[in-house]
Amino acid sequence: MGDTVLVVGAGPAGLSAAANVTAAGYKVVMVEKEEVLGGAPILSGYARLVPSGEWAKDAIGRMVSRVEEDANCTVHKNAKVTQLDGEAGNFTATLSNGETVKAGAVVLATGFTHFDSINKPEWGFGTYEDVLTTTQMEQMVSSGKIICPSDGRVPERVAILLCVGSRDRQIGREWCSKICCTVSANLAMEIKEISPGTDVFIYYMDIRTYGLYEDKFYWKSQEEFKTKFVKARIAEVTASGDGRLLVKGEDTLVKRPIVIPFDIVVHAIGMDPNEDNPEISRIFGVGLEKHGFIERAEHYTNTCGTTRRGIYSCGAAYAPETIDDSISQGAAAGARAVADLHALVRKAG
Repeated sequence: MGDTVLVVGAGPAGLSAAANVTAAGYKVVMVEKEEVLGGAPILSGYARLVPSGEWAKDAIGRMVSRVEEDANCTVHKNAKVTQLDGEAGNFTATLSNGETVKAGAVVLATGFTHFDSINKPEWGFGTYEDVLTTTQMEQMVSSGKIICPSDGRVPERVAILLCVGSRDRQIGREWCSKICCTVSANLAMEIKEISPGTDVFIYYMDIRTYGLYEDKFYWKSQEEFKTKFVKARIAEVTASGDGRLLVKGEDTLVKRPIVIPFDIVVHAIGMDPNEDNPEISRIFGVGLEKHGFIERAEHYTNTCGTTRRGIYSCGAAYAPETIDDSISQGAAAGARAVADLHALVRKAG
């Protein structure tokens, strides 16, 4: 109990938390609801990661191997925590596989859910075969071939629509998902590398390539890969008579309607709260903020805290987050949990 941290979720944040706990000489019990570790980058088949440029299967794969090969980390796959009793320093978790885990602290690295583009029907997803999401396009990039799903032809023109499921009060998504602009600029370059004859357009409200990403992705995608950025408000995506797609809307810089044909339209989907968060809130006794993400404690002296003492969180469980920052937050959450265990040992001694 006093030497064990329960880590829930095995994405980048959870893997980082687990590795940092065991590196400090303590034990980890990791609980993952899926049958594989690695979270969204592995489950959704991400291609090259931002900003490292490494393939997800390699970068996250190393993190998975580090945990799976660690004798101080016990992993339960295809499992959930169904009940948590006790208090900080003395938690008992009941798992869906019938196991019981005693832990001194808990780290919730439970991540997010991708926005479902079915909730934006006017933009064609689910109606037209050649309307995809960024995760589907990343899977195509990973395969090394860019083709139209409808008939296998190489696309002449690809449109990436930003803020699908983000910054949209009409569908209850008031938040910016933080990563979509940069991921889309990176994706545009990847498409062009595989299919040099394909022109890529990015339709945006605003571009938010934070910090050093501005030069490496926003400007590079335009200047070296000839990505065309169009400031626009998209109304709908429909079919044209020749089997292509029509993107209709308004060019907001020149204030005029636009109707432009494309072979593939990609939705840059945002990050929703984990769909399991209501259940997670109930089981672990932690609060949720108004949008449904895990509520963050006062940050300055309770970094990585939740509304329940002894339970910490990190990464996209709190809000939309980059993979690199999720890894850093996971390390911080693991350190906070270790501090709890260290205090227990000192008190017992």
